[in-house]
Amino acid sequence: MNGRAGPRRAARAALARAWLWLDRFALAPASAVPLAVLRIGLASVLLVQAAMVGPALLELYGRSGILQGPLNDLLARTDLVRIGSLIDRLAPLGVGEAAIVTGTGALYTLALVALLLGWRARAAAALAWLAHLMLMMTADSTNYGADNYANIFLFYLVWMPSGAALSLDRRLARVPAAPPATTRLSLRVVQLHLCISYLASGLWKASGEQWWNGEAIWRSVMLPAYRQVDFSWLADHPWIAVIAGWLVVLVEVGYAFLIWPRRSRRIWVAATLALHLGIAVFMGLVVFGALMAVLTFAAFGVSADRAAPARCPREHPALESACAPPNAW
Repeated sequence: MNGRAGPRRAARAALARAWLWLDRFALAPASAVPLAVLRIGLASVLLVQAAMVGPALLELYGRSGILQGPLNDLLARTDLVRIGSLIDRLAPLGVGEAAIVTGTGALYTLALVALLLGWRARAAAALAWLAHLMLMMTADSTNYGADNYANIFLFYLVWMPSGAALSLDRRLARVPAAPPATTRLSLRVVQLHLCISYLASGLWKASGEQWWNGEAIWRSVMLPAYRQVDFSWLADHPWIAVIAGWLVVLVEVGYAFLIWPRRSRRIWVAATLALHLGIAVFMGLVVFGALMAVLTFAAFGVSADRAAPARCPREHPALESACAPPNAW
């Protein structure tokens, strides 16, 4: 019996350690400031994008715009959340296309302003997400990575306590002074999503030759659609493009592993921000570059200091290491 009791005790201790680590990793008290920075940064970038798109609102989203009604309907992925469907349903009431498109854009902008200020943050996030989704589905052929990421993280903000800090909700005492219990779990969702995204992107790049021989870098800065600066001199120094491609793969693949440890976190946050600054400056993808920089900075660059001591059961003094304070974020 004694021979069996030893392994059982070891197994129970291992399970207890695993549970305490999971509890500390996902449920320990945390500051809501990183989520507030995510809310503010995301809303700011999307407001800039809205200002850029605003002058062409009817051309992009109207049924008589760049893509005519039947063609737009043919390319659409769904009819459930599209401005065209709204136009058809409100036409018998005498509501015109221009009023619906303009109203949707105005509602989206107002929701983003409310989200930026943290006024009714979750309701604002829900409204912004729905309006953004409707605009995406209406002009599906114009969407790219920035739109997809923005819509995903707007959806996250519907459920996350991003209004618990740096917000009008907090100033007006609409939310408790202490951060909600779901704060750290919410932050972990954002962090893990980014790690999976960067790892998948990096492995995809590493699976081909273009990022190893410099061709991908050459195309990125020389294609007319992206060319912002004359990089024709790279043809005389191909090794620069090769090294740049290697660095991109390194930053993206290493993101999931090296952004967690304290010693390498700042380096990887800085490298990721530099990567997206380069994308914004040298490829002209300002919204995408700014959006991805905001996501990484909010998730890993802002402290989420513990709001309370670690919870460690007194009956397990041997598990003190598992109850050690989590990293600052």
